[in-house]
Amino acid sequence: MSAVAVVAHARKSVAGGLDELRRVLEETGVADPLWFEVPKSRKAPKKLRAALDAGADLVFVWGGDGTVQRCVDAMSDADGAGVPLAIVPAGTANLLASNLGIPVGDVRAAVAVGLHGARRAIDVGKVNGEHFAVMAGAGFDALMIRDADRGLKERFGRLAYFWTGARNLRAATADARVRLDGKPWFEGRVSCVLVGNVGRLTAGLEAFPDARPDDGVLEVGIVTASGFLQWTRALARLAAGRAADSPFVTTARASTIDVRLGRALPYELDGGARPATRRLRIKARPAAVTICVPEERGAP
Repeated sequence: MSAVAVVAHARKSVAGGLDELRRVLEETGVADPLWFEVPKSRKAPKKLRAALDAGADLVFVWGGDGTVQRCVDAMSDADGAGVPLAIVPAGTANLLASNLGIPVGDVRAAVAVGLHGARRAIDVGKVNGEHFAVMAGAGFDALMIRDADRGLKERFGRLAYFWTGARNLRAATADARVRLDGKPWFEGRVSCVLVGNVGRLTAGLEAFPDARPDDGVLEVGIVTASGFLQWTRALARLAAGRAADSPFVTTARASTIDVRLGRALPYELDGGARPATRRLRIKARPAAVTICVPEERGAP
């Protein structure tokens, strides 16, 4: 049996909680895993590095996208692409897990994927020195996530995002200049800049229908919608899976993205709010981490 470690956000729970995870691991032959619990996602990287130092060759990550992002970031910095991460989704959105077909809400099924599933090397993006596996962005999405993090997400779950999203539809736009792979691509006023490694957002909405997490590039979207009516039109196209058809949306693909903003805006990565900035430097890092996925998702 491999040397198995668990890095768990102790305040996240699903199904029978961490007791259920212990039971399932023991039933499947993992009786004494290296066990690390953290009270906050930002403390997860230290524990993940401790697991690697202790010789773990499989790491289960229990938590939401924020905890997974912190572990992905630490694994990418440690050049640990050969040690797979097995995700047991226990957060609000669980976007990386759902995009990769990892079971959500079923501890036993998620553990089975970790122990017996395929291993898939996926790309990550690096923005302002920090890695992400799902998406990063500035403007509307970051405002929505920032406001949901202020106690609403814990109380209302995914509904918090709809509430804070509606509240920020009238947020002011900002000047932006965007260069892709070193060349000018966009200049104008924006309400949102979004960079994706996968395609699906919360509630199954497809922001980037052609996105693949192992193609070596990142998807880029600029939204210029301003005010309730224009945003309603843009979101209607998004709900129909045709966001790129909206007159308020421009998309492209690139390995490097340089975004300069006319004023400081908050940004987010993998659902975690970050402080306001006037610049985003983003780069794709191909095959930077290995994730355990269901067998049918193992092939490129």
